[in-house]
Amino acid sequence: MDPLTTLFDEAEGDPLPLPPELLSVYGGPLRMPRRRDRAHVFANFVATLDGIVAIDPPRGSGAEISGGHAQDRAVMGILRAAADAVIVGSGNLRAESAHVWTAETICPELAPEYGRFRAALGKPPAPLQVIVSGSGDVDLSRPVFAGAVPAMVVTSDAGAARLRARGARVPSVVPEGRPGWIPLAATLAAAGLGPGALVLVESGPTATTHYYAEGAVDELFLTRSPFLVGSAAPPAPPTLGLVQ
Repeated sequence: MDPLTTLFDEAEGDPLPLPPELLSVYGGPLRMPRRRDRAHVFANFVATLDGIVAIDPPRGSGAEISGGHAQDRAVMGILRAAADAVIVGSGNLRAESAHVWTAETICPELAPEYGRFRAALGKPPAPLQVIVSGSGDVDLSRPVFAGAVPAMVVTSDAGAARLRARGARVPSVVPEGRPGWIPLAATLAAAGLGPGALVLVESGPTATTHYYAEGAVDELFLTRSPFLVGSAAPPAPPTLGLVQ
């Protein structure tokens, strides 16, 4: 697998212990700081040359933008392997219903290297999967809730009642006093993700834009795809840029 070319990097912190194979693919050291005041939060997107990150949201996926490119999948795997938790919006859960947000799922050909990376970091085999849904409209039959990886739902009071009525068997945490939209800081607190934690946000562009506005995202990993998509009037599928 050919290495990536880094276009811009001002990351701080000590280099993470990437195994040689992952270091080669990434094209250089991966640095992340350990914040003392809260978790370090990072997001990842692949964007076309004209800035489109989603086609036909929420049903589309990043693979439509990247073409399923191996290097893009490898980087996503590295970021998931580095994370203590992955934040996933309920829209992404519906769009990728069979997915589990682990490194091995997105790039199985590098699974042994991801395992060695997490072991070197002293982390368990898989990051915590944090599904955020204000309404609690979550399909608990999805593979992410099957027990192979740690998973939880962060929701509202009404959402928690909805899940209880459906016999939820996964932990469900309600941020106190925050009806409607759930800020990222409340989600992190509910999931017990405090200072020193590394948290990957894999929500869609709309939710991530809210997180940017809250000042909650510290770092963005952005891969450029050599495509042009543009925008079109209905009935063509809608498109979304990185920031809404």
